[in-house]
Amino acid sequence: MSEVGTRDVELAITGMTCASCANRIERKLNMLDGVTASVNFATDKAKVRFPDSVTPGLLVDTVEQAGYGASLP
Repeated sequence: MSEVGTRDVELAITGMTCASCANRIERKLNMLDGVTASVNFATDKAKVRFPDSVTPGLLVDTVEQAGYGASLP
């Protein structure tokens, strides 16, 4: 269950070829203020908890800026 003012989303990630890719994406997402992300290379998914001040679109843009693809469920 989400805390007040936070939401959870699971992004589908494309373009990862190794665990280092997952780590890079995770670091980029976690740099966003209030965001907690966990990227699973094996499932090509990123579980992200984010505050209301962050839009899901910003999460996707952040992954794409890192050189990978992301889509919302």
